[in-house]
Amino acid sequence: MIGSIKGKIILKTDKFLIVETAGVGYKIKLVPNVLPEIKKTNEEISLWVHTHVREDTLDLYGFLDHQELEFFEMLINVPGIGPKGALIILGIASIETLKQAISMSDITYLTKISGIGKKTAEKIVIELRDKIGGTKSGNSLQGELDALEALKSLGYSQNEAREALKKVSSDTNINTKIREALKILGGK
Repeated sequence: MIGSIKGKIILKTDKFLIVETAGVGYKIKLVPNVLPEIKKTNEEISLWVHTHVREDTLDLYGFLDHQELEFFEMLINVPGIGPKGALIILGIASIETLKQAISMSDITYLTKISGIGKKTAEKIVIELRDKIGGTKSGNSLQGELDALEALKSLGYSQNEAREALKKVSSDTNINTKIREALKILGGK
């Protein structure tokens, strides 16, 4: 099993990277919102890797930090959540926000993820709530939801708003979150 990889990026697409190490190019799928952060090919990169083996395929999923890898592995152990679904879930919010939603059994937040229905969201909560333990109060999660709704009411899509909010500090109040997210969205 491949646990990590360090090498030169020889190809970057909107869904995966090919990283060359010791003359071998590895196709590694990443969380979609991480790919734009990777600027160019021919740069050195180091990734934590989950090797997913099935009867007919062997896929590699890469993560910039170990915490993302651990959360990804917890998600794929939930019945009904595969690696592609786990990548989508990781792409919608920070790990801390997702953990808060799970620990507070906020099924509504999880069902706003494309492809996650009520039953799947309930499974995620039931399977992972005890594993992730308690997190900060629900105020910051509610602030995240309120900021998301405010940005959507200003005409931004849910995906645009989520991407901007992921880049904003989770420790700030709702007004500051919205202002910082608007700066990010305005800079596009």
